[in-house]
Amino acid sequence: MLRRLTLGALLLFAQPAFAQAPVAPVPILETPAESRERDAAEYAQQFNVSQAEASARLTAQDASVPVTDAIAETYRDRLAGIAIEHRPTYRIVIYLTGSDPAPGQTLTTDAGTVPIVFRTGAKVTRERVIWAMTYYQAAIRAALRAPPGMGLDPRTGELVVIVGSLDAADGTAALKARLEAIAGVPVQIRVLNHRDVNLAAALPEGGARVEGTNPDDGKRYLCTTGFNVTDGLRSAVTTAAHCLDQLNYRDPQGASVPLAFVGQWGWGYHDVQINTAPGPLPPTFYADTAKTRLRAVTGQRSRTSTRAGDFVCHRGERTGFSCAIVQLTDFAPAGDLCGGPCLPTWVTVAGPTCKGGDSGSPVFTGTTALGILKGASYRADGSCAFYFYMSLDYLPQGWSVLKGDPSLALTPIPL
Repeated sequence: MLRRLTLGALLLFAQPAFAQAPVAPVPILETPAESRERDAAEYAQQFNVSQAEASARLTAQDASVPVTDAIAETYRDRLAGIAIEHRPTYRIVIYLTGSDPAPGQTLTTDAGTVPIVFRTGAKVTRERVIWAMTYYQAAIRAALRAPPGMGLDPRTGELVVIVGSLDAADGTAALKARLEAIAGVPVQIRVLNHRDVNLAAALPEGGARVEGTNPDDGKRYLCTTGFNVTDGLRSAVTTAAHCLDQLNYRDPQGASVPLAFVGQWGWGYHDVQINTAPGPLPPTFYADTAKTRLRAVTGQRSRTSTRAGDFVCHRGERTGFSCAIVQLTDFAPAGDLCGGPCLPTWVTVAGPTCKGGDSGSPVFTGTTALGILKGASYRADGSCAFYFYMSLDYLPQGWSVLKGDPSLALTPIPL
């Protein structure tokens, strides 16, 4: 049903399958330290810092997760949001309601120290904004000409409503007041002439190519696998639910291996499909554009532990390997991309790298698995504003991500 509901997006943004790839060498399995350094190289280039500083910041990013989790629990009744700032200095900022001050803290790691500062004055808590998005989504959509994207701005504690210029024609101040009267929380209007779409459309590894023939039009389309999973008995791959049901894995040598369809989950907060392989699969995924390097999954991070400002990466079949900053951790895409309206459970990551065929691809930091790419928001000129992914928190019941020991040698597993 979901495949039929999103067929328009699938046909528009999936890409034709191409000829067989040339024979490829056996990929290199990276250690966690090597993975961090490769991510750090991307960070250093984007933020104009040294490789050593970039590595130290990514080390602090990982080390700070349990610290910010504990802070979120301590200040749960006042928490408006948590964000990581990268300029002018690297620090973690906690936003609270009320005016009572909270003492600053310092995170100390082997790579250095990071200040944790508190800012007060937010009008409502994160939980209140998420509640408003969930219960007033239909009313907000009805008040606009086009269904908007919505999310929580963790830096202000406001409900972000992303509208086009047509809805903003009468002025953002009037629109802000109207939507605040509906939602009962502070609203921040962002004007972006955009369209949110599914990026519809590889196995023993995640981040690889899968393709199939659409029975409705006889054309071939491709997607990208996310992470390998297990139900305790079977090994399988994940991709996006809006990809084709019957898929074949295209290996680096060009051989095609059929994958048995298990099921798809694509309503509200889900966009995941599972297909089993003929044999056992390793806990690895591709982490470079050319598919010459692998990473073994060593951990998994929940959506609630993900912060605005986190530096994360993904590997798509169309765009290759790229990294960017998390923007919103409680986002509801515009339109009806979830078999109807989407719930505010999606995570957005800044562009500019998103293209059709990347659907289902893995989102990660180092060797920690985060989610499965669903779709993207494109500007009127066709450039990528941001992409959004489903957290691995929402894998179907009974399935879990395969994890492995990266110190072990990579053993090829025949299909």
